[in-house]
Formats: sequence, C-alpha cells, structure tokens
Amino acid sequence: MYCNTRMHHFSSQRYQYQNQYQCVNNNCNCIGNKDTCTCYNFNASSCFCEYNISTPTTTGLSNILLDQCRSQTSGGCLQNLLDNIESIKDQVLPLTVVTTVLDVALNTSKISESADSKELVTLGNSVIKASEKLISSLVKPTETCDNVSFTLDTVEVQVFMIGPKFTSDQIPQLDTKNASMDIDLVGIAKSNKGTRSAAVAFMTYTKMENLLKPDFFNTSDDTIKTMMSTVISATLPKTINTKLTKPVNFTLKHIREFDPSGSLSCVYWNISEWIVDGCSVLETNSSYTVCSCVHLSTFALIMQTSRPPESDSELDLLNLVCVIVGLVFFSLALLTFALCQWSPGVNNVARINLCISLLLAHLLFLLTQQFLSLIRPHQVLCAVISGVLHFLFLSGFVWMFIEAVLLFICVKNLSQISSKKREVLSSGFLCVIGYTIALVVVAVSVGLLPEGYGSEHCWIKRDKGFIWSFLGPVCVILALNMILFINIIINLNSTLKKLNAEVSQMKQTKTMTFKTLAQFVVLGCSWILGFFIYGRRELEILFLILNSQQGTFIFLVYCVFNNEVRQQYQKFFRYLCCGLKPNNIKSVQKECWGLQHPYSGNE
Repeated sequence: MYCNTRMHHFSSQRYQYQNQYQCVNNNCNCIGNKDTCTCYNFNASSCFCEYNISTPTTTGLSNILLDQCRSQTSGGCLQNLLDNIESIKDQVLPLTVVTTVLDVALNTSKISESADSKELVTLGNSVIKASEKLISSLVKPTETCDNVSFTLDTVEVQVFMIGPKFTSDQIPQLDTKNASMDIDLVGIAKSNKGTRSAAVAFMTYTKMENLLKPDFFNTSDDTIKTMMSTVISATLPKTINTKLTKPVNFTLKHIREFDPSGSLSCVYWNISEWIVDGCSVLETNSSYTVCSCVHLSTFALIMQTSRPPESDSELDLLNLVCVIVGLVFFSLALLTFALCQWSPGVNNVARINLCISLLLAHLLFLLTQQFLSLIRPHQVLCAVISGVLHFLFLSGFVWMFIEAVLLFICVKNLSQISSKKREVLSSGFLCVIGYTIALVVVAVSVGLLPEGYGSEHCWIKRDKGFIWSFLGPVCVILALNMILFINIIINLNSTLKKLNAEVSQMKQTKTMTFKTLAQFVVLGCSWILGFFIYGRRELEILFLILNSQQGTFIFLVYCVFNNEVRQQYQKFFRYLCCGLKPNNIKSVQKECWGLQHPYSGNE
C-alpha cells in the first residue's frame, strides 16, 4: 500500500487518542468541529479528543437510540437506526462516529430462528446499505492518497482514496484477515476527467451469512449449499464514474473444510438471491479461491455438494452387530493364544499383534462413531483420534503382510523353520517391522500436513490427496498379499496331490479349501472390494461383513480347526464344570500344543 494505513480496534463507545493531535494555544486541534468533539489538554505534549455522537445535526442519531439497540430492549430500534443512517448526507464523519454506529448496527442485526426468508432478505439488504453509507462518510478529498482501516468484531474495513496528484500506476491491493481485493483504482480515477480522483471501500463481514444465507443461491440441482468464505462488499463511494476499467479479483480464504468433490461458485448478492452473473473462478485449492468479477457488489463463495444418501438404519445396525461380533472373536483368539503353550516351531507373534491392532482399531472407530456428536466439536481430540486410527489400521495391514510371508514359508517348506531363519524372524525383529513402518508413515504424514487429520467423521481428510497416506501403503500391501496368496494356493495344490492315499481326500480337500478361503480374509485381501463398491449395496454389505470378521476367521482357522487346540478347549470346559485348581490350569497349558501352520492338525 502506498499511504500509511491507520489501523484502529474499538471496544467501547468512548474513544481517546493520545499524542495523535497537535495542541494549539493550549487547546487540542481535533478532527471535526466544536459541535462534534470535546478537547482535553493535560500538558503541552498530551491531549485527548472525545467525540460526542449525540448531536442530531451531525448524524441524526442519539445516544438514547444507540443504547436501546445495544440492550435490544426496543423492538424497532434497529430499523430506526438503519433509517437514520440512510438519512446521512454526503459528509465526512469522524472515524469514531462511524465505528460506533456501525458496531451497534451490526451487533444488533440479529433475527429469530423462526424468521422467514423475506425477513432475512429485508434485514440483510438494510444492513449492507447502511454499512456502505457509513463507510462512504470516511471518504474525504485528497491530493495524493489516503487510507483508513479498522477492525470490529463484526466487520473489517479498508478505505483507499487517491487524488489528482497520485503518480503510481500500480494496482492497490486491499487486505483483510479472510479476503483481499485487487482493483485498478488508478484507471478509474483517470477516467474521472473532472476530478481525477476515486475511492474504494472494502468490507469483510463475519456474521452476514446468518442473514444472506447460502440457501438463497437458487440452482436447478438439489444440492447442499455451504458458505465457504466470509461475505465481502466492495463499493466506489463518492466516485463520479464507477465503471471498472479492468475486472476486479477477490482472493477468498476458505472458512470451512473444502470438499474436493464439491462445486465452487463465486456469487454476488442481487437484492433477493445469490447469482453468478459476471463472476467466475480463476483458481482454487483447499485453502482459498480467487474470483474475478466485472462489477462491484456484495460477494461470497458458495460450495455445492451432493446430498448424502439417507441414513440406512438396517445397514447401520448390521455394521454395529458385525463389528461387535468381530471384536468378540478377536478377544477369543487373543485369549487362546495367551493360554495355550505353543510348540517351538510355531510363531504366533504376527497373529497376536494383528489381533491387537485390529481389535483396538475397530473398537476405537466404533466408539468414535457412536459418540461423534460429542467428539466432533473438539477439533484437536478429533485429529488425535484420526491419527491413532491411521496408525492402528496401518499396523494391522503390516501385520497381515508379515503373516502372509510366514504362511508362504510354512506352506512352501511344510517343515520347521531352521534355527537360522528363526533368528531372522525373531519376535523382536517382527515387532520392530510391524509397528515401525506404520509409525514412520504417520509421522511423515503429520510432518507434511498436520491439518490433514480430523475430518467430519474424525478420519483422514481428502484435501490435497492426503487420504493416500493411508490408501498408498494399503494398496501396496494388498498387491503383495494377493501375489503371496496365489503362490500359497499353487504350493498347497501341489502338496495335496502328494498326500497319502489312505487319507480321505474328499474331507481333506474340503477342510483345506475352507482354510484357504478363510486366509483370503485373514490376510486382508477382501479389502480390495472397497475399490469396487460405487454405491452397490450388495458389495457394500459383503465388504462390511468380511472385513469386520477378520477376528472370526482368525479364531476359526487357528483355534477351532486346530485339532489339538479344540481338544484342550474340551478339557478346559470339563475343568470348569468340575472346579478349577492351579495345578489343573498348568496341565491345560502343557497339553495345549499348537501346530506349525494352519494347514496341519486337520480332522
């Protein structure tokens, strides 16, 4: 900006300025006249100016009316205040008068929730008109340039004025917290051949969307309209020729989460509705949008998104039941792995940690969705939960991959892993791999885009493709698991052909087939269905059931279909019936021997 900007922040009716005005003959030389301000001179270097806005000849406003509107004890005070503002003549008012009246008017412009559209539109139009009228009274003649800026709780304002001796050709940019504007004010001033001067007023409202709602954007599509920016207003006050020489560009900061699937529109207010005529989107990203318009008015950025399908209570109930059942079987599988004493050739580390990761992930996700209305208002908590879910689900997929590798080794060799291999695939080594990979991915994701966590459902946001911090590793693991799974089937088929002829081929084949299909789910291959749902209810139900029952299939494959484990379950229940003693528990643990791989111990 070319001129020194005067920034002011106001919080009360009385405004005082120290060391700002020159003292003349022991009196303060204040802006205004003796009817509009009172001067206090305390010493030669310090004076105070207090503006009195109660003089009817100045604005037609009284302190009594302002006080009524502040307390909102008078139902018609706001309309009276707006009418009085409208009657202001083209004069220059002190900044304190403008900010006081504007603050009262905007803070009083509240309307009941039961108000209809007509009332909202009427009040919105009046407030905008009154605001522009008040701001125009700050414009005063200047030879070169001048500007005024101030911030209230309800509005930010910048006024820029240039005169006939202004020499720069640079287009000024007016900035507020949530928006900025580029306008060729120099070209507009040159087109005013008589005065060669021009002024622009730029306002950013913070609560105007409560009056000029996004629903007033009438479109043919039945979509959800969301106000993505603050409402802004741009005018050319006290400028003779208001024709623009170049389109005006507005940069609007997004005040809500951006949905990549939504459609953004730069709109302006046309008496009773938002329309797009003369405005277009130049560029956009997840943080801001640049709009270009060929005229000045009141503007906003509105996003349209498709209406979500109505909540399917039956599907929600099925999801709740399936997740709870899956959690139960995860717990039973962990209990079995903990109670049984396994042979040295069996490595249950991957299965145990897979159960722990998915048990915690499904439990946390279930609780989050059940209490989403309580969690969502706390953005930090929501972001932390989404980060923890990211880590738990990723670690679950890493353990699925480790289990696939171990299963492939078991099926290929069908013998105990050598001592050398046991050292390489030790429990500690596997734990480092299983959790470190997921932790590194989450840490890098937080470092690159910390605001990517905490969506509407307390999950990963889709902004800037951040969802691929989860989908990327998952796709890689699923592809590797599918390759390993196919190799497992090939090797298993070769093994079955070499089985002893005395063994019942039919029974053996059926059991092996079921275990193979169950491993398809255990290794997470069924998650691939998620890429092909596209609103198909049948696939959605199948996806929900399979991926919520990984714990069930783990329990079936490694516990129920393990002959030795099943026998010890029977002994355990007999002990329960007869009464448990410490020695009995030890005997159960000693006799509960697992197998090297899930394709052994068949009936």
